[in-house]
Amino acid sequence: MTTDTQAVAIQACRHCGTGAPVDAHFCPKCEKILTLARHGDYFRFFGLPRKLRIDAADLEQRFRALSRLFHPDYFYNAAAAERVASMERSSYLNDAYRALRQPLDRVEYLLKIEKMAPRDRGGAGQVPEELLEEFFSLSEQLDEVRAARESGAPASGLRARLAQVRAPLAARRADQERRLDELSREWDAQVDAGTPAAERRPTLERLRELILERTYVDNLVATLEREEAAVAPAHDDTPV
Repeated sequence: MTTDTQAVAIQACRHCGTGAPVDAHFCPKCEKILTLARHGDYFRFFGLPRKLRIDAADLEQRFRALSRLFHPDYFYNAAAAERVASMERSSYLNDAYRALRQPLDRVEYLLKIEKMAPRDRGGAGQVPEELLEEFFSLSEQLDEVRAARESGAPASGLRARLAQVRAPLAARRADQERRLDELSREWDAQVDAGTPAAERRPTLERLRELILERTYVDNLVATLEREEAAVAPAHDDTPV
């Protein structure tokens, strides 16, 4: 498992041959932009520890600062290798920002680089059976609402039934947000303490399970919202 304690990798500057840390953006000797041959991870690219609780304002500030440094316009008259390097780093920066900007995306990326990514985002057997039963029950209720809508059932009754589905989904999402915060704090504390990789694994496993659960909920919410949108006001049986 990759950790923050891994040895610092060295890359050679293509302009002067000086060795530079793989996390460096510019050569420490000739100050030319370095080719993005490979990189540790998105966290290190931003100069951040591999932690989950990131200050959004700080991340955006780092993103904007690096955007200015790498922008291809600044390398318009530079050598071809520098122009390519600026485009590579600009593209990588955008990918990194998208991956780290949102908490759930950040968790998914962390699981990926820690070799703990879910094998199947909808995989039965990786979510507790009682939760699967709950999700399947809610899915069946949505199927019943859709069938009733297609048969011309009154909109007011359909909305009431959809509200009954939304309530447990909202509660489940709130519980997942609470657990995400707890696990993120737990992971960050382990990073700060230099906890060995093997001892961090249970936290990653719980995060992976949470992501899988969240996938089920997000899919059900998407279906719910489609049904809510399909209950057209024009067909409502209640006074406006």
